[in-house]
Amino acid sequence: MEALAARLAHLDPAAGDGVRVVMFYDTLMRRRVDLPALVRASAGLAGCVAGIRIHGTGRTIRVAADGQDATGAACPPPSATPVTLDDEEIGTVWLERPGSPAALDQLLLDRFAIAASAVFERYGPARTTMADPALVELVISSTADEAARARALRLLGFAVDVPVQAVAVRSCRPLDELGRLVCPSRLVKAARLGDVGVVLATSVDVEGVPADVRAGVGTAGAPDESWCRARTALRFATTRQPVVHYDELGALALVADLDRDTLRGNADVAAVARLADLPEALDTLEAYCATGSRRAAADLLHLHHSSVARRLDQLGKILGIELTEPGGLVRVTLALAAWRLLQD
Repeated sequence: MEALAARLAHLDPAAGDGVRVVMFYDTLMRRRVDLPALVRASAGLAGCVAGIRIHGTGRTIRVAADGQDATGAACPPPSATPVTLDDEEIGTVWLERPGSPAALDQLLLDRFAIAASAVFERYGPARTTMADPALVELVISSTADEAARARALRLLGFAVDVPVQAVAVRSCRPLDELGRLVCPSRLVKAARLGDVGVVLATSVDVEGVPADVRAGVGTAGAPDESWCRARTALRFATTRQPVVHYDELGALALVADLDRDTLRGNADVAAVARLADLPEALDTLEAYCATGSRRAAADLLHLHHSSVARRLDQLGKILGIELTEPGGLVRVTLALAAWRLLQD
């Protein structure tokens, strides 16, 4: 790197310092340097501390101008430049220059980020989450030819003989962010199909999914079957239960297969629909169905149990269902779930 810097220093001054920076990084990329070498060379060229952080793994490399490791001493500054690959931000690079930035700092950072992206793509320390929607759609299609599905799986990075688990999500958050949350350390691919996001992985962990995200988790297995079940589970997601696993629906999943006219025509579902303008009533029913107990529902709603008991007595009369009986609890649970499906 020192020899390269010395050679660039003897360029015709008329070529400009900017050309020297561009040539410096072009040469680094031709030489196929790894990430630590890239950061070290950038720090030497800039004459100050340079750093890079990989979002997917949290790995940070920080090197001083003299080439000494300085990792762990600081966080990326607000002016850090994003590193993108396949239109996904996978990391950031930055310089820590005391005082005001130098004239060529932004050009240096831009070329630093481009070179880092090339290193990521070559050596694979950070795989991107976002995938070609056409490939994802082929993988989860119920009518896809198996040979075509297998090829699409291989192109996405999955082994054909390993079960894939699908997650259906509704959220305004970036899908690459959600992908990293449900699968922080394994291969994960995501794409948006219409208003629903698709996340594919060999296994998922949704414990860290933010509360504002609605997610349906399919079973691990054939990707088309997993996706079908993930979509079904998503239809049952609510504010109180934002993440639903298909396996936990049990017989309740059968309700999702009924046509909408059948659901609307049911007397219990029609009775729940009449409560649509009474969010307090629906919240009480949902809490009671989720817990099966007036006291537990009161804890969930942060109310006194006698207040919840009065509400349930009134709601039982409106619905024509004895809510405190086991059969009544089953009826209202099914009716509430069916009404939620009609709102999907």
